[in-house]
Amino acid sequence: MKSAKQKRTEIRIKREKRSRKKSEKLAKADTTARLAKRPINVVAANVEALAHNNTYGPLPLFYVDKPFVCRECGKAEVWTATQQKWWYEVAKGHIDSNAVRCRACRRKEQQRRAEARRVHMEGLAKKKQVQQQHRTP
Repeated sequence: MKSAKQKRTEIRIKREKRSRKKSEKLAKADTTARLAKRPINVVAANVEALAHNNTYGPLPLFYVDKPFVCRECGKAEVWTATQQKWWYEVAKGHIDSNAVRCRACRRKEQQRRAEARRVHMEGLAKKKQVQQQHRTP
């Protein structure tokens, strides 16, 4: 004769199996429905490569060209599907991020940051030299 604890464990295992099957079936139906609505001229997403994203929403099955206006110069640009695939899957960018600057403005911003970093590091080096000079009599 089984104890109450053994019966509860069996019931819990059966419920988990049923729940797992149901969720797999719903996920498959959802994926099929989303693929059916897929627009033309898209790049397929690699869902395994998007696993680094911690999001409650569904991950994309494909990427579509997205138009945007540059934050710096106001120029109308298009963030292509292939650029999005690289950003999200290779560079591991967050799935909710979007392009905000055109290529030219992005390069200027990168140069500005590099120069600021260089100046900062020089300042730290000078500060360290001054501290070392004060320590040695």
